[in-house]
Amino acid sequence: MKKPGIVLLDSTDGREPVLDQPRADRRISGAPQRQTWTLHEAGPMSAGVWECEVGRWRIAFPAGRQEYFHVLQGRVRLHGPQGAVDIGPGQGGVIPPGFEGEFEVLEPVRKHFVFVDVGG
Repeated sequence: MKKPGIVLLDSTDGREPVLDQPRADRRISGAPQRQTWTLHEAGPMSAGVWECEVGRWRIAFPAGRQEYFHVLQGRVRLHGPQGAVDIGPGQGGVIPPGFEGEFEVLEPVRKHFVFVDVGG
């Protein structure tokens, strides 16, 4: 049996991303193209790299899912019940379970992401 190795998130190594856009009924501005490279999945956790063009859309996290992310380049703004928070290169954030608000890409963004399903 092969032992698991460390998963590096610094490269997508020529892998093909999953391409999508925010659902039309959630879009506030733009129809940004999103690219997702899921590089690790085990148990309740998945991690990878995400890129997106400028745009804004509504998000609603389920009660059992949260996300940690770290912006590598670009800038995003999260709009929530307590106001808006800007996050840029070298900064990270957590979107908690049950969060409802808006995700806005101010400058084309590339980030690492980690989703954790915590039950709910």
